[in-house]
Amino acid sequence: MVYVYAVSLTAINLVLWFSILFNLPGAWLMILFAAVLEWWLPGESMFSWTVLSVGAALAMLGEILEFVLGATGARQAGASKRAAALAIAGGVIGAILGTPLPVPIAGTLIGACLGAFAGSLIGDLWAGRPLFRSVAAGQGAAVGRFWGTAAKMAVGGVIVILLGIAAFI
Repeated sequence: MVYVYAVSLTAINLVLWFSILFNLPGAWLMILFAAVLEWWLPGESMFSWTVLSVGAALAMLGEILEFVLGATGARQAGASKRAAALAIAGGVIGAILGTPLPVPIAGTLIGACLGAFAGSLIGDLWAGRPLFRSVAAGQGAAVGRFWGTAAKMAVGGVIVILLGIAAFI
């Protein structure tokens, strides 16, 4: 019966891993589901506290990487603090609006990058910066958002593998 739970958890974790593209807390939900499964199966130890702690640390690392890379992309391109903040908000809004695009899965990432671009552009124009400098900052925000999401997806993949191996051992 333990293997049924392990297979089910791994399948759920794969779905949650894809949810990271939609700005959902997929990595955190993977850890939560593993912890609930560990609690729910008394006497059957699937995960050690070490595995759950490492998974939580990885989820935190993914959040930090996404935030830092997204904001750094805008700041390195010369964006103002307001533009960097609006790039983050624009990325979330863009991901939501980009989800129904006819490009499966990639529509969300495209929307997030375009939203980060638009947010940074608006923030810099609002701060009184010239248009061409604002466009460059928007491009930096879009690139940063892409790499931030890619890094978070990579960390999420490591969590899926970690929990999958731990569930079957």
